[in-house]
Amino acid sequence: MRDIAVVILALGGIALALRAPWLGVLVLAFFGYLNPHTYAWGFSRTLPIYLVLFVVVAISYLTSSKDRQPIPKDWRIPVFYFLWFWFFVTTLDAINFSLAWPKLIDVSKIYLPLIFTLLLINTRQKLFYLIAVIAASFGLIAVKGGLFAVATGFGYRTLGPEGSHFGGNNEFAVVTLMAIPLVILCLREITDRRLKLVLMAAVPLMFASAISSQSRGALVAMVVLVPLLFWDSKRKYLALPAIAVGVVLALQFLPAEWFARMHTIRTYEEDASAMGRIEVWRDGLAYALANPITGGGFQAWVWVTNRDWHSSYIEALAEHGFVGLFLWLSLIFGTMLSLTRLPRLAKGIPEMAWVANYATMLRASLAAYAAGALFLGITYWDLLYHLILISVLVKKFALDELAERQKRTAPVPARAGFGQAPLRPSAAG
Repeated sequence: MRDIAVVILALGGIALALRAPWLGVLVLAFFGYLNPHTYAWGFSRTLPIYLVLFVVVAISYLTSSKDRQPIPKDWRIPVFYFLWFWFFVTTLDAINFSLAWPKLIDVSKIYLPLIFTLLLINTRQKLFYLIAVIAASFGLIAVKGGLFAVATGFGYRTLGPEGSHFGGNNEFAVVTLMAIPLVILCLREITDRRLKLVLMAAVPLMFASAISSQSRGALVAMVVLVPLLFWDSKRKYLALPAIAVGVVLALQFLPAEWFARMHTIRTYEEDASAMGRIEVWRDGLAYALANPITGGGFQAWVWVTNRDWHSSYIEALAEHGFVGLFLWLSLIFGTMLSLTRLPRLAKGIPEMAWVANYATMLRASLAAYAAGALFLGITYWDLLYHLILISVLVKKFALDELAERQKRTAPVPARAGFGQAPLRPSAAG
């Protein structure tokens, strides 16, 4: 039955993509992030559903004149594509081409569908629907994990969909924390009271799911995320008691094993896992210093340390050199800086309050990624680059709306006969 349900969902997605290409972008996000086929037990687990959907969206885009827009003019677009090109360069110079090339193909499969977001999401309403689909895709899994955590007294680790990029407890916790600001963004933008109540209930359950993962990296990401959410909260008098209640409940109900694991952050010298990561980071840094331009290429850890990098920063540096690290960091922190500045453009305009909502929550999501990436090799996550491109569209729509407002409010020059004397010819004729 589950396999049949997945096939029905896929056929429905194909129909939507053929009806309107921009709906195909939402379908790709749904299947790419929720991974519904991983919950089946039979033939649908091995079907190339995402590939088929991508081809359908591409055909729909090429054969339809609807929903198209040119790629926005933004500095992040050429940086993103240059980073992608740089991956190709480092692959050619990789320490082991036979391992690096398949990884480049996999990463390219992640990046290629993202272009449809730039080409087809041409209105703010469509952008909201895309964000809502992403938030719901992760939110459904995280709420399920949160209910399981509460029901079992946080005695088990929550995990993501098996076989996905965030199937492990650490990865699932970080992606859940990244999704929480997107859920809050939807909560701020919708007006339906019942949906608001659903989303308000979802947020604490998502936090519970992240906590139950017993991920130390998630705790670090949470320490970064929660203050940001509080700072950007419009009702701090409600947010502060909610945080206080959450802390009290956590101290009371979390098992001793959870506290023992989190305590190893302070006593990392005594933890073999932590010391192993530090050793890997030293090896990666040493290799990057010896090969500063192109690094070792994809999967260089197999030869350099024989252990996973356990840090996206070291991964980007050791595999793609200082050039790749700079490009990668500029996309993340440059976007966060852009999102910080963007609300100032619409300050004092009530009709454009959406700009601050989008900018602050997207920044919080990227901040959670930046913190979680300190201890996880998640450099090539599609969600990261999707959020960066979504931020590009937020800026584009904000600037377009500001320009339209200025055009409407600009004074109209007076013409002869309407309060202005007619122009007279000069003496020169």
